[in-house]
Amino acid sequence: MSRTFTREEFYDLVWSKPMTHLAKEFVLSDVALHKICRKHAIPNPPLGWWAKKAAGKPVKRIPLPKMKTGDVDRITIASGELKAEPELIAEARENARVLASTIEAGDEPPSNPIVERTIGKLRKAKPAPVTGLASVEQPGLIKIEVAPDSAERLQLVLNRIAAAGAALGIGLVKTDKAAAFECDGETIGFSISEATRHEKHVLTEKEVAEEAAYRKKREKYWSKSASWDDEDFSIFPPRFPEWDYYPTGQFSFELEHTYLMGASPRRSYRDAKVQRLEKMAVDIAVGIKVLVAARKEDRLRREADARQREEERQRRESVLRRKHIDERRAKALDSLLEEMASLDRLRRFVSSLRAELKADASGRVAILVTFAEEKLARRELALSADGLERRLKESRLFAEDDDHDFRSPAYY
Repeated sequence: MSRTFTREEFYDLVWSKPMTHLAKEFVLSDVALHKICRKHAIPNPPLGWWAKKAAGKPVKRIPLPKMKTGDVDRITIASGELKAEPELIAEARENARVLASTIEAGDEPPSNPIVERTIGKLRKAKPAPVTGLASVEQPGLIKIEVAPDSAERLQLVLNRIAAAGAALGIGLVKTDKAAAFECDGETIGFSISEATRHEKHVLTEKEVAEEAAYRKKREKYWSKSASWDDEDFSIFPPRFPEWDYYPTGQFSFELEHTYLMGASPRRSYRDAKVQRLEKMAVDIAVGIKVLVAARKEDRLRREADARQREEERQRRESVLRRKHIDERRAKALDSLLEEMASLDRLRRFVSSLRAELKADASGRVAILVTFAEEKLARRELALSADGLERRLKESRLFAEDDDHDFRSPAYY
C-alpha cells in the first residue's frame, strides 16, 4: 500500500538514514529516490556526510527550502514489487512511482463524468435476488457488480483511481464495450466487484407453512382419500435455497487479463483489513502504467518475432523460387538441345538423300525428301533466334516471369 508523507516528514526521513537504506525500505532504486527528492526540492546528505557523522565529526543538515507556489506539500510513495522484474518493467514502475509522488492521495477527488454516469446507473439497477448485487455492463460505462448500498463508497474509489490515473497520463475513456483506461496507445479494460458471504439458509415462516402444506397434501394423497387425478397436488416438494448470500462491502478491482511473454504484472487489488481500495488508488495507477509498459513491450516483441518469422519465410521462399526457376530453365535448355540434335540428324539425312536423287526424281523417296525438307525448314525456323524468342515468351522463361507456376510453401 502507498505511503504518504508531508514534505517536512520526508525531509527528516531522508536525513535520518542513508539513501541506499531508505531506497531498500521503499523497494526503490536510490536513483529513483534522488529523483523524488529533486522533484520536491528536498536536499539530501552530500557524499561523505554519513561517514563523517559515523566518525563523530560535526555535520550539518542542508536547510529545507520553502515551497514554491503550486508545489504540493504531500509526497506519496507507491508500493513496490519485491519479486524480480524484467528491466523494462522495473524501469516503467520506478518512473511511474516518481511521477506518482506528487499525487495528493488523501484529497477529495474531482468527479469523473464516466464514474458519475456509472454510479447513476447503479442506483437505478435492481439487485439480483440471490446475491443482492446489482450489475452495470454497457458501452461507455464501468463494468461493476456491487450492492446498491455500496454506491457512495464505490463512487469515491472510482473517482480516486481516475484522478490518480490522470496524474500519470492515464485516461478513463469510453469504448464500444465498457469504459477502459487508455495510455500510450494501449487500452486496458477493468472491472470492480463486491464479494459476498454465504450462510446456511434458515426457512422463513412462509416457507415453513409451504412445507407443512405439502406434507399434509402428500399424506392425504397417499391415503387415497383424494382422487388419483387430483391436479392440486404435485409429487415434487417445494424447493428452497440451500444458502443465503450477503454482500460484504469488500471490493475487488481487476484489470483485464491478457497473456504477456516473460512478464506478469499485478492485475488484482482487493480490500483487506488494513488496505482499502480508496487508499490504493496511487498503487493501482502505477500498476496500470506498468501493465501498459508490459503490454507495449510484449506487442513490440511479438511484432519483432513476427517480422523475423516473415523474413525467414521469405528467405526460404526465395531459395525455393530460385530452385524452381533453375529447374524450369534447365529443363527447357535440355529440351532445346535435344531438338537441336534431332535437327542436325534431320539435316544430314535430307542432305544425304538429296545428293543421291536426280533433279527430276520421283517416287516414294522423293516424296519423303520433300516432306523432310519442309519439316527441316519449320524446325530451323522454330530454333532460330526469333523463333526461340516467341517460344520462350509463351513458356514464360528467361525473363521476370521465370517463376511462373511457383507455389509458396504456404500453399502446400
